[in-house]
Amino acid sequence: MNFVSVREFRTNPAKIWEKLKKDMEIIITSNGKPIAVLNPIYENDVEGTLDIIRRIKAVKAFESLQEDAVRKGLDKLTDEEIDKIIKSTRQQRKISGEK
Repeated sequence: MNFVSVREFRTNPAKIWEKLKKDMEIIITSNGKPIAVLNPIYENDVEGTLDIIRRIKAVKAFESLQEDAVRKGLDKLTDEEIDKIIKSTRQQRKISGEK
């Protein structure tokens, strides 16, 4: 992995772009902590690259939800308990006028 500080990125961008071509990814840091990842993107595949990034974000969000559910013990709920929670939530939303 190749790390570059925000300061270095700001003061010497040409060097960073050359590094990116060679290393194919650079981690940008601020005060020593990672804040962003730079990956090259090609003109003929902008949408494909963005689609992959969005998919990765969705997978990470789902994993986070799963971990949270396990921490809260929600992974042990029975189907009946889940149905009861859904029914109760729908009734509450109906009463309050939410959709």
